Amino acid sequence: MSPTMQMCSSMALSILFLALSCLSPRLEAQLQVGFYSKSCPSAESIVKQEVMKGFNNNKGIAPGLGCDGSVLIDSTSSNTAEKDSPVNNPSLRGFEIIDNAKTRLEAACKGIVSCADILALAARDSVAITGGPMYAVPAGRRDGRVSLSSEVLNNLPPPTLNVNQLTQNFANKGLTQEEMVTLSGAHTIGRSHCTSFSNRLYNFNGTNGPDRTLDSKYVARLQQQCPQGSNDTSLVVPMDPFSPLVTDVGYYVNVLANRGLFTSDQTLLTDSTTASEVSQNAKNQGLWRSKFAAAMVKMGQIDVLTGSAGEIRLNCRVIN
Repeated sequence: MSPTMQMCSSMALSILFLALSCLSPRLEAQLQVGFYSKSCPSAESIVKQEVMKGFNNNKGIAPGLGCDGSVLIDSTSSNTAEKDSPVNNPSLRGFEIIDNAKTRLEAACKGIVSCADILALAARDSVAITGGPMYAVPAGRRDGRVSLSSEVLNNLPPPTLNVNQLTQNFANKGLTQEEMVTLSGAHTIGRSHCTSFSNRLYNFNGTNGPDRTLDSKYVARLQQQCPQGSNDTSLVVPMDPFSPLVTDVGYYVNVLANRGLFTSDQTLLTDSTTASEVSQNAKNQGLWRSKFAAAMVKMGQIDVLTGSAGEIRLNCRVIN
């Protein structure tokens, strides 16, 4: 998978899981806040305007805004690209927003702003638009030239992981356990396909019943939305049933109430350290916002292309 990356959404239209798949183990490139201040001073405002337009047209678009620049590349007759992986399609959305921003940026500053940086900025703006923290995005990423569908599944940690497996997955990317808990809070917005968690609703681990760690009323609600035996990939539910369009600490409140949608959400209560962090975040939104912004900046600097590596794609859908 191309090393240019930033926050992205998962098969559940969240930020977290595919964010991991976009990361490689090596830390971390030198990027710079205000990178385009002289070469393309309107860059950040143009991206923000296009994200705002997209959000006003579709409030659910924010958590679906993409991954690294390679996920924007279209498939060809000889290659199935990342966007057409069964995991990414139909989860990733908002390609038209990136296309519109790129068209305007090419008109304003031809060949200057990378697709990878557009995505990094769009991700930040999506968080802010939905009520999350606004943070400075170090820029200077270059675009990769490779996009392979086969690499998505190999890199994507499933939503069935336990706390130790999650901790190791994040550690492999250079992220701490606390940053794992912090970034898990991204599940406060977005939707999940029923097929991603329905195993918890019926005959969980051969018990002929639901996962007993789930709140019974929440189970009943989910069973109504996700009928047993259905393989309909169009069936989706909000990951936070109470504030699905707001980036807040609702995720942690839900986990404490045994309403974590995925096993990988509810598992945070099985470890005393992560459970304490969940409780702390639920009680202190200001603290979580600060930690989330810092973790996003760190994640956005892992193994990116800079300098003369890669290219500045003129059209985000095709390599130059």
